[in-house]
Amino acid sequence: MEMQGARQLAITQQQAWEALNDPEVLKLCIPGCDSIEATGDNAYALVNAIKVGPVAAKFKGAIALADVNAPHSYTLNFEGNGGVAGFGKGSAQVSLAPQEEGCELAYSVNATVGGKIAQVGQRLIDGVAKSMAESFFKRFDEEMQRRHGPPPEEAEEKPGALKKMWSRLKGGDKGAASPAEET
Repeated sequence: MEMQGARQLAITQQQAWEALNDPEVLKLCIPGCDSIEATGDNAYALVNAIKVGPVAAKFKGAIALADVNAPHSYTLNFEGNGGVAGFGKGSAQVSLAPQEEGCELAYSVNATVGGKIAQVGQRLIDGVAKSMAESFFKRFDEEMQRRHGPPPEEAEEKPGALKKMWSRLKGGDKGAASPAEET
């Protein structure tokens, strides 16, 4: 299976780099991820639940980063085993390029699968992989906005709004505000 794409991110290249190397962020963003833990420099252990058609399994795997050129690019090598469901292994080249507003994340993935999961058909596997990638980027965008987005806008203050509300609560003027309260 081969897949490639690019996404515009509304965060800086450095923020994206840090997030892509943060197990906590990755756990939140990878669909079906039960756990991801650092096992050494640029190495991680991953447990991920994956369902492809009728085949569902928990895959235990390893991720190793190579050719690390912070904060620009790396190669991500991965392998996972889902027991009788099969296995998956491959690599992804990931690069970050600064843009006028944020940065662009580009990726190219080459993976192979075997066992029962491979028997469901390449189109179904490709569809699940694309769906997982879309879900990852949606979650990643949401998490980055939560962490780095603009602060929530303060509620617009309207002169006299509290006086009007207090007056209504007390039943003073049955909802009509006096001219003095409208300032």
